[in-house]
Amino acid sequence: MHVLVVHNRYASAQPSGENKVVDQEVALLRGAGHRVELFERRSDDIAARSLLGKAAVPLLVPWNPAVRTELTARLRTERPDVVHVHNVFPLLSPAVLAACADAGVPVVATLHNYTQVCPPGTLQRGGRPCTECVGSAPLPAVRHGCYRNSRLATVPLAVSLSVNRRRWWSSVERFLCISAAQRDVLVRAGMPPGRLAVKHNFVPEPGVRRSGAGEQLLYLGRLAEAKGVRLLMAAWDEIAADGGVGVPLVVAGTGPLEREVAAWAAGRDDVRYVGLYGPEQCRQAIARSVAVVAPSTWLEAFGLVVVEAMAAGVPAVAAGHGAFVELVEDGVTGLLHRPGDPDSLASCLRRITAESARNRAMGQAARRRYEQDFSPAVGLERLVDEYRSAIAGRSGGGDGLPPGGDEHTGSRRVQPRERDGGSR
Repeated sequence: MHVLVVHNRYASAQPSGENKVVDQEVALLRGAGHRVELFERRSDDIAARSLLGKAAVPLLVPWNPAVRTELTARLRTERPDVVHVHNVFPLLSPAVLAACADAGVPVVATLHNYTQVCPPGTLQRGGRPCTECVGSAPLPAVRHGCYRNSRLATVPLAVSLSVNRRRWWSSVERFLCISAAQRDVLVRAGMPPGRLAVKHNFVPEPGVRRSGAGEQLLYLGRLAEAKGVRLLMAAWDEIAADGGVGVPLVVAGTGPLEREVAAWAAGRDDVRYVGLYGPEQCRQAIARSVAVVAPSTWLEAFGLVVVEAMAAGVPAVAAGHGAFVELVEDGVTGLLHRPGDPDSLASCLRRITAESARNRAMGQAARRRYEQDFSPAVGLERLVDEYRSAIAGRSGGGDGLPPGGDEHTGSRRVQPRERDGGSR
C-alpha cells in the first residue's frame, strides 16, 4: 500500500505524544513493507521566519493556499492509495483536505485531541472541564481566550473550526478516534458516527521491562496545568507531610510550569526534577518505576505514557475520567483516582507503593493487556484495515458505514481473504 502521511510537527523543545505516534506508525508501516512518504511542516521553523512571516502565521491557520497547491501537485504526481492526516496546525491548515479532493485521493484522519469541537482541543477552561463550544459556534472560546489565555491567539483557531467544520466532515472518509471516550464526545457534538472508528495508539516493544519492585514513582510528560502537575504537587506534599512512601517522585518533562516544578523540587530528597528525557531514558525510567502517574485534569483522548508503562509491566495511577477509564482497569492494571482530588491521588499513591505483591500482579496484568490491545502487531492490523475502509468508502460512495461496518465503533470488519489480497 502507498500512504502519504500529512503532519505539522510540534515544537521539539517540548515532548509531543503526537509526534511520537506519527513516527512510530510510519516506522511500523515501512517495516511491514508498505511505501510511506511524508508531507510535513515543522513548528520549529517559525522561529526562523522574518517578522512579517511570523505575523502572517495566524492568517494561515484557517487556510494556507500555498499548501493546497503544493500538495495537489504532489498527489497528482505520486498517486498514493490513501492520505493519512494527523495535525495541520499551524502551518498546513485544512487546505490539505481540498488538495486531496482535487486529486481524488481518500483521506484518513487521526483525531489526537478535540480540535474538531473545541478550538484549543482540550475541552477544558480554567482547570475544569468545559463543553461550551461543543455542538455550537466557538464564540465562548474567543471570549475566554482559551488558547494560551489569549483572545487574539484563539481567534484563528475558532475561525478555522467554524469555516472548515463541514469540509472536515465531508472530506474525510475515516476519522480514527484514539479512544471510545473521545468518540462518544465527538458523536454527541454531531460528527458523523459512521465515519468515526476507534483505533487505539500502539506502543513498540520497549526492550526493557521491570524486573523488581521498582525504585521510584514517575511523572513523565508535559509540565502543564491540564496534565495535573499542580494536582500532583499538592498530593505529594500531603504524602510528604505524613512521612512519605519510601520512594522518591521523579518528574521528567518540560512545559509552561517548568520553573514552578523545578523550584518546588529544589532541595528535596523525596522529589527529583530531571528535565526532558530522551526516548531511551524514558524507557529505562519507566522500567525502574513502582508506577507511572497520569493525573490529568482534562479529558485525555488517550494517554500514551500509561500504555508505555503497560508494555514494561508497570501499573499506572491515573485520573478516573476520559480515556484512562478504558486503559486502566481499577485494581487490576493500576489505580484510578477521583479527577482533580489531591487527597484521592495521594491515597492511590500510598496504596500502589505499600502493597508490593499486589503491585507486581497489577504490573503483570498490565503487560497482558498491552499484548492483547496495544502491541505493534495489533496496531498494524487495525491501521491497514482502516486504510482499506477509507479506500472502499471512496470507491463505494455514501456517508454511512462502509460494507460490514460496526454500528458502535464504525470499524469495518475485513474478511481474511480480503486482508491477504491487499497490495503492499
